[in-house]
Amino acid sequence: MLTVNPRTFCFLVASCLVIVSPLVGAQAPAGNVNVTKLADRVRVEIDGQLFTEYVFGDGSSRPYCYPINAPDGTSLTRDFPMKKTPGDDEDHPWHRSLWFAHASMNNVDFWNEGTGDAGKSPPNKGRSEHQTFVETKSGKVGVISTKNRWVAPDGKVLANDERTLTFHAGPDGRYIDFDITLHATPDAPLLMGDNKDGTMAVRVAQWMSMPHTMNVRGADGKSVRQEVGGKGHIVTSTGERDGKAWSTRAAWCDYNAERDGKTYGIAIFDHPQNLRHPTWWHVRDYGLFGANPFGKYDFERARDTSVAPKAGEYTIPAGGTLRLRYRLYFHLGDEKAAKLDARYAEYSAGK
Repeated sequence: MLTVNPRTFCFLVASCLVIVSPLVGAQAPAGNVNVTKLADRVRVEIDGQLFTEYVFGDGSSRPYCYPINAPDGTSLTRDFPMKKTPGDDEDHPWHRSLWFAHASMNNVDFWNEGTGDAGKSPPNKGRSEHQTFVETKSGKVGVISTKNRWVAPDGKVLANDERTLTFHAGPDGRYIDFDITLHATPDAPLLMGDNKDGTMAVRVAQWMSMPHTMNVRGADGKSVRQEVGGKGHIVTSTGERDGKAWSTRAAWCDYNAERDGKTYGIAIFDHPQNLRHPTWWHVRDYGLFGANPFGKYDFERARDTSVAPKAGEYTIPAGGTLRLRYRLYFHLGDEKAAKLDARYAEYSAGK
């Protein structure tokens, strides 16, 4: 019968632990992003947990990201219209979680749907359609790169785009870097019209929005006006807060709120090389949150009567391009706890 000295046995066990431990850690590195293509969407997981899905084939008028989950599973964007959640506002059904669109492109509205914003935006409603994947990649950084086309109601292609969404995480939060290049067609310029409805946008969860009044459908099916919303606050890099933030210009804007004793926030960073940086903010108490470089007249006319109509228009020449970049930062704490000035400085420096 084989006997083993107790001291020798302990040494062998300890040696095995030394060998095995690194392997166990390597199986699930912190911040690892897994990108999985499915039939109509791409699933993005961080450390095995769902972060978001890039939805491109569900028949809606544009690709979008939904849901957006914090590391503890808290959903940070509105569920409607993807699914019905008790208490959710059901206004603006084209506000799908996280998306890129604009309400006036060669006089076609790619933001609203149906009769949305009738009389203020072009009546013709277009679609931005997924065409192909350029790349999907997992790793410390996840990547989804696609080509898309912007189609008028008559089927004419008005523009194309190449977009890359980069997903990553750190100890301070989760990030989506959204990099899009719009291409005018070779035979015609692309006019980005002056319109408030645009462009890089999020619809925050109902509990994150500010207190506001909306039409709410009661048990009898009738719509009534009620005070709804959460405990949200809006703040910009220039210090504008809440309702005063709308239509102002700033390098970044943040929407945050407390829930169950914990504060969550969503910040959008405007890249310093973007057109008309710092951008204007189309951010509302009911939860719409957008960065829009094309709405100067819409945003500034009330406080500056010298602003000319269509002052925010921008024309991409035939065959030309326009690149826009944004970082969306999903964080814990308010803007100070999340150190947004420092995080924005990192983004500006290319980190």
